[in-house]
Amino acid sequence: MTTDQKTVLITGTSSGIGLATAVRAAQAGFTTLATMRDPARAEALLAAARLAGVTVDVRQLDVTDADSVAACIEGVARDHGRLDALVNNAGISNFDPTMEMSTMAALRTNLEVNFFGVVAVSRLAMPLLRAARGRLITIGSVHGIIGQPFNEAYCAAKFAVEGFMESLAPVAAAHGVRVSVVVPGFVPDTEFGRFPDINRKTIQADSGPYAGTFADYIDWISTQGWEGAGQPSAEVAEVVVRTLCADRPPFRVPSGPWAAEYLDQKLADRDGAGVQTLARTWIGFDD
Repeated sequence: MTTDQKTVLITGTSSGIGLATAVRAAQAGFTTLATMRDPARAEALLAAARLAGVTVDVRQLDVTDADSVAACIEGVARDHGRLDALVNNAGISNFDPTMEMSTMAALRTNLEVNFFGVVAVSRLAMPLLRAARGRLITIGSVHGIIGQPFNEAYCAAKFAVEGFMESLAPVAAAHGVRVSVVVPGFVPDTEFGRFPDINRKTIQADSGPYAGTFADYIDWISTQGWEGAGQPSAEVAEVVVRTLCADRPPFRVPSGPWAAEYLDQKLADRDGAGVQTLARTWIGFDD
C-alpha cells in the first residue's frame, strides 16, 4: 500500500500508542487524522509532531458517542473525499478486584469503550474503506489472547474484539478491505503500563475474600510477570504503520517477540489446560 495522498484516521491519539502511531504514520506519508475525545489534550501530540517535522490533523471523536462518531466520519468524507485506513486504538484500562467485587456499571463502561467503540467507528468507516480498498487495523492485546486475573472486563472486551475482527476479516477482504489486529504486550510508557502503589492498596482493600490472591498476583507481576515483555509505544507504532503499508498484511500481528511467544502458548493449547495451569502460577494457587 503506497502512502501517496492516503488518509488514515487513528482513534485515541492523546497519548501512548495512539500518539506514537499518529506521528509515525505522518512520517510515512499518510495524511493523518488524529482523533481524541478531548482535543484540548492534544498538546503532547502536537509537540511530538513538531519535533518529528510533520503535521497531523487533530479532530474530536468520542467512540462511545454515536453523534460524535458520525460527525467525525462525515467530516473525513467531506474534507478528503476518501478514507484509506482506520486504526482503532482508543481504549481504557480496567483493574478491578474481580467481577464479583466490581460494579455492573464499571463492567459495561469498559465494554462500551473497548469493544462497542471499536465496532461503532468501524461500521461507519467501512463504506469509505471499501471504496478505497483500504485497511482496518485494531490494537488488540495479549489480554485478548490469554485471560488475566483481576482484568476480567478488559480481557472480555479484547477477546470480543478478536472474535469480531476475526469474523469480519474474510468478508471485508472479499470486498477489498484488509483487516488486522496488532497485539502488543506490556507497554510501560502508557496509562495502561502505570500502576501506582495507591491503586494496589485501594484495590486490595476492596477485594474482600480475594485480597490475599490479589496480593499474590501483584507480587508475581512485580517480580517476574512482565519480564522481557516491555516495549515502548514507538515500537508498537512502527509495527502498526508497517502493517498499514503491507500489500497483504496478516490478520494477527504480534508487536514483538514476547507477544509472539505469548500467542504461541495460547494457540498451541487445544483444551485450555496449559493456559489455566499458567494462570494459576500467577496467583499462587496449585491444586
